[in-house]
Amino acid sequence: MQSMTNKQQLVMSIVACALAFSPMANAQNKTAIKLLPKPHAITFGKGVFATSGAIKVENTVGEMAENVFVPSWAADAKGQTDRVVRYAKLVGASSPEAYRLHVVADTLQIEAAAKEGFMRAWQTVGQITDKKGVPCVDVEDAPAYKWRGLMLDVVRHFYPLSFIKRQIDVMAQYKFNRLHLHLTDAEGWRMEIKRYPRLTDSVAYRPIENWADWREAGQPYCSKDTPNAYGGFYTQDQLRDLVAYAAERGITIVPEIEMPGHSSEATTAYPELSCTHEKHKQPDYCAGSIATYDFLENVLKEVMDVFPSHYIHVGGDEAGKKSWSSCPLCQSKMRELGTTSVDDLQAYLITRMGQFLNEHGRQLVGWDEVIAGNLSKNTTVMVWRDKNRAHEAIKHGYDVVLSPAEYCYLDHYQDAPTTQRPAIGGYLPLEKVYNYVPGEDLPEAERKLITGVQGNLWTEHVATTEHVEAMLWPRGLALAEQGWTGSENKDYKEFKKRALVQIDRLRNEEGMHPFDLRKEVGERPQALGTVKNKAIGAKITYNKPYYKGYNAGGDNGLIDGKCGGWTYSDGRWQGFLGTPAIDVVIDLGKTTSINNVEMSFMQMKRTEVFLPSKVQVMLSNDGQTYDEVYSKDEPQEDTENPLYRTHKWKGHKKARYVHVKVEKSTFGGFVMCDEIIIR
Repeated sequence: MQSMTNKQQLVMSIVACALAFSPMANAQNKTAIKLLPKPHAITFGKGVFATSGAIKVENTVGEMAENVFVPSWAADAKGQTDRVVRYAKLVGASSPEAYRLHVVADTLQIEAAAKEGFMRAWQTVGQITDKKGVPCVDVEDAPAYKWRGLMLDVVRHFYPLSFIKRQIDVMAQYKFNRLHLHLTDAEGWRMEIKRYPRLTDSVAYRPIENWADWREAGQPYCSKDTPNAYGGFYTQDQLRDLVAYAAERGITIVPEIEMPGHSSEATTAYPELSCTHEKHKQPDYCAGSIATYDFLENVLKEVMDVFPSHYIHVGGDEAGKKSWSSCPLCQSKMRELGTTSVDDLQAYLITRMGQFLNEHGRQLVGWDEVIAGNLSKNTTVMVWRDKNRAHEAIKHGYDVVLSPAEYCYLDHYQDAPTTQRPAIGGYLPLEKVYNYVPGEDLPEAERKLITGVQGNLWTEHVATTEHVEAMLWPRGLALAEQGWTGSENKDYKEFKKRALVQIDRLRNEEGMHPFDLRKEVGERPQALGTVKNKAIGAKITYNKPYYKGYNAGGDNGLIDGKCGGWTYSDGRWQGFLGTPAIDVVIDLGKTTSINNVEMSFMQMKRTEVFLPSKVQVMLSNDGQTYDEVYSKDEPQEDTENPLYRTHKWKGHKKARYVHVKVEKSTFGGFVMCDEIIIR
């Protein structure tokens, strides 16, 4: 085929521009920008299905559509009308949530194979409907993953049911289908268990609201009647109502009852469940005691009675198991099992709970630590650490829900920490959540076996409902799109436009408090490129080694020109422990003019990262005799606020060797340095 002439190209450009700015194109753009998550296939037509006046409803599929939420304008017509809402069967549906939407001026037809599909279709209709009606479109749509979840921790901080219902409403709009409720942990027991009233009488409240202060005070509990008592619990009837509310919107609530760790509230209420029978000292259940298994099974019976979910989450993460090595009952059980490993004992406990749930027609869900057990194939593993856990879980035949902390932990800062309310640490902006590709580091065959994705909001530092909403949204929008639309053809700029529309809607129409994306600061400027300087390519000697867990790429981590971002876990900050914290010599290879030596440090008190107490810079021509050119004591601040400080020497010296020595904080902990820059 011959290439077009310049004149032909000009004509085509004019036509394209005309189409782009035509009323029809503008209408299509206005419709498309409202859609989140993006449908898999959409074709725009001309006109609108008007939503005023009488509309006839034709249901050819019976019960699966009868009880589905329908907007108020889609009611049975009392008089004659030419417009109809029609429900029909979708043949060959790839998922119960798949649907087909056909809208023309006189017909709005939804095809689905199950109730869930009709729900998802109406959620799409709700997004694109305006005052005139529903734009004429054809949509073919289905979810990328069958599990699309958000986890809300209601333990560290307690939230009213009305607030949770509001989040369910929003989740439904964006086609989430799982709400994971973290109901038990050290900070309180949040579900009424009638057989064990002390769980809510004595450990559902604490005398100190602030989580960090409560921890420092020794984790005390109190009764509801104690002055300034903070916390609470949900009754079983309240939870049943919440379950029904969520189900009406296509969302299954998955309850989590932690075991064997994260359970000091339970072992305080019932100390006989711990190895030493001491209150406030044992975060783990005694895995060798019959009483433990009776307790857990009785609790799970009541949980299953309230929550019809096929999935029951049992935690299984971060168990310390320190007392098990000396506990006679645990040691006896380990001999019975033929093992000397406390990890094997934990595996036994989780496996036993999984069997119990299977016997009752339910499926165990656990954090990826549960992989160690000889679990039934009827198990879901929620992977929160690294790809190796996902690979191992898939290899064992378990269902896998990916929830890696790096991309899915919504308790991390979403913007410059110095501009944000308290968070656990880290830096997880919207763009990073959106660009996450589940299983990208797994073989293709394994990627196809991933069950779903989930975002988690741990709430140690999220005390208010407004703060919860700011942490969930808009990052939850990115997870919604990931879970429904999948990872093909990602375009963050285009997604951000749609996210801004939804943020405005949530704030102005729903009265919610999402993070203001329009005011986003973004990544630490120093981290956006390579800083060219004389240290790159030089030889560095560590007189004291760095901490291997934070190596910044190894021996050249301090002189590679790559400054760190807002979080020390981004692979660019090098960590140090002990005294001195940093003691390095940089050999430039020859004597050269030096006008500037600088380095930056951070403080994140919650993760025991502190600013150094002193920074020194010394220069030498021979590597033997050094002149101190900079020495500064860093003020030590006991603050929860994140801090970033740069130490900089300016002058005019000739030298070959640069010796940097840094003393640890008076508070101890880590010293984090991102780069030593020499100009």
